[in-house]
Amino acid sequence: MIGTRPTPSHALEPGPAGRHVVILSHPGPDSFNHSVARAYCDAVRGAGQEAVLRDLYATGFDPVLKAEERPGPAQAHLLPDVADELDVIRGSDVFVLVYPIWFGGPPAMLKGYVDRVLGAGITPRSEMDRTPTGLLGRKTLLGFTTSAASAIWLDEQGQQSALQTVLDQYLAHAFGMGASRHLHFGHVTEALTERFAEQHLQGVREAAERACAEVARHQTRTPEPVLA
Repeated sequence: MIGTRPTPSHALEPGPAGRHVVILSHPGPDSFNHSVARAYCDAVRGAGQEAVLRDLYATGFDPVLKAEERPGPAQAHLLPDVADELDVIRGSDVFVLVYPIWFGGPPAMLKGYVDRVLGAGITPRSEMDRTPTGLLGRKTLLGFTTSAASAIWLDEQGQQSALQTVLDQYLAHAFGMGASRHLHFGHVTEALTERFAEQHLQGVREAAERACAEVARHQTRTPEPVLA
């Protein structure tokens, strides 16, 4: 496994408890995406906060939206697997997505997760109003992506900006989330060296440290109400 050095437990001073939910969407258990997710979780735990990793492929999540799950005049029906995922997300402070860019977009697994879990019970009106929800309202959204192509090539094709608009910005706006940040790693192939892998993972750790510090600061403030 490339770049699996854990974050030292003394790297950050333990702060007020915070909860980070990390959604990993890559089928390869030895993938660099898995290393990214683990590095993030290690850094969060080293800061004395909680990290919950949800590996969608490993858990066998079903990404296919069912007709009865779609919001409509009647209340959408929550199937047990979706209810379980919502319970995991509920009460989190930071929501993290880790996934590769394939054919210009995220894996179908992740899109299905957005449709079935994040979209559960969400109406078009609440999306357009950017109404903060009890699930993700005012939470921080972090995205970590990888690609075999270089970041420069993706930018030339307009793919990075398009993807962040379609996924990151849309989720942040639709659910009334707070800060949204994205970190991309290009040239992630079998030829990725230990040196560059470690540089990338250090960037992940630093992003986790920043998120933990923000959570600690926010927990000292009086929270604003959000809709259930």
